[in-house]
Amino acid sequence: MDATQAPPSSTESAAAADLAEIRRALGRAVAAVCPSWLADQREDIVQAAMLRVLAILERGEEQRVRSSSYLWRVAHSATLDEIRRARRRDAESTVEGEQIDRTTATDRAGPERRARSREIGRAIQQCLGTLVDPRRHVAVLHLLGYGLTETARVLGWPRKRVDNLLYRGLADLRRCLEGKQVVP
Repeated sequence: MDATQAPPSSTESAAAADLAEIRRALGRAVAAVCPSWLADQREDIVQAAMLRVLAILERGEEQRVRSSSYLWRVAHSATLDEIRRARRRDAESTVEGEQIDRTTATDRAGPERRARSREIGRAIQQCLGTLVDPRRHVAVLHLLGYGLTETARVLGWPRKRVDNLLYRGLADLRRCLEGKQVVP
């Protein structure tokens, strides 16, 4: 250490230790929610999540960061953002010099069909919000394309529990959508 530099104070050391623990917690959360096809991007996702946490800390909202559920949400959000970026990159990639057409039927549809699709999307979000937490977690992961085994690993639950929650959650979702007169 340079003689002109003061040794780090105990407060700075504690802050650095706290940040290291937050980073480890984010790393565990990202590893749990990140799909296997995105495994090579996990460290980047952790970095993006850490930047979000640092922004919250700079605003003086330390209590939010102390919550493990908040860190889980940050990790989940950062992972979803990376999934969206990867899908956009994939859609923009080229094969043999030609643009890949990965537009969905909704993108090619007219304004009425796009409006109906938005209505269905809102109804699904509203109905997901009415599900009890465990069923909602499993149903959301299912809708994102996670399989039963991967969902069980992400949530740390037995596969049989995930299977049961998914079955009941999707049944609840269907009933709610039927109540809103939204039929898939």
